[in-house]
Amino acid sequence: MHELILHHYDASPFAEKARLMLGFKQLSWRSVEIPRIMPKPDLTALTGGYRKTPVLQVGADIYCDTALIARRLEAEKATPALLPEGQEFNTSLLAQWADSVLFQHAVALVFQPQSIAVRMGRLPAAAQQAFIADRSALFSGGSASRVPLEQAKHNWPALMGRLQQQLQREDGDFLFGEPSLADFSVAHCLWFLRGTPVTAPLVDDYPEVSAWLARVLGFGHGSFSEMSSEQALAVAREATPAALPEEEFIEPNGLQVGQSVTIAAVDYGVDPVQGELLFAGREELILRREDERAGVLHVHFPRLGFRIEAR
Repeated sequence: MHELILHHYDASPFAEKARLMLGFKQLSWRSVEIPRIMPKPDLTALTGGYRKTPVLQVGADIYCDTALIARRLEAEKATPALLPEGQEFNTSLLAQWADSVLFQHAVALVFQPQSIAVRMGRLPAAAQQAFIADRSALFSGGSASRVPLEQAKHNWPALMGRLQQQLQREDGDFLFGEPSLADFSVAHCLWFLRGTPVTAPLVDDYPEVSAWLARVLGFGHGSFSEMSSEQALAVAREATPAALPEEEFIEPNGLQVGQSVTIAAVDYGVDPVQGELLFAGREELILRREDERAGVLHVHFPRLGFRIEAR
């Protein structure tokens, strides 16, 4: 049985989502710190070019995107459930909305000049410029549209008002009563805003939301220990990828097993990953690729939010 290895960095909101899910599941894991900006040579040796944070590694299987990481953690430990029985549709749908719409509002608010001055004020000017250039490249070429700051400020009271109303009316302490993927998907956006006194009031001014966020963050990050990126590459190189899922191959556009394809995110961070198509299921796509340092790998992507094309 291979260890769970999370490739991430502390300040990443989506990494915080993954860390909280690991804590909720009370799982043990290894922590590999990756650079905040490109290049990320050890990470992309595993993924084939996918650069977003975080990435979950289990032996020679590499899981991209927190939506799919959540499903892999469900397979690792069924209870407590991120997708509670009978609420799978609601929790997945709200999580998808939070990871896109709510997150883009949070990005606009966090990256306003006053907030950035606090977050990055201690960094040298060259480091600040490099970070801004990296994030501009990250959002280039995809379908995600940046929310103007004025519009994010305009929309925020409605978004928080609806969230607060849901919490007031739902039985239990979480968005759908019991904790679920929806809670962690909303929480990481608000955790991001909590990062400076400039944006923290956008959360703290809503008492029910603030109390709920404290409950979600209270799950913690589980039990983890540090691992170097070189050690993680060695784990992949020495491992054999897991057996493919037992599910009918579903590829509506006629692609076949064994075909050379590329898979890429459609919203941002659209760097394509090339490999041999091994599996296409309702939720998951799997490529086989080989790397000089990491060996033979199976790289997993969610179907939603990604495109697949023949080479």
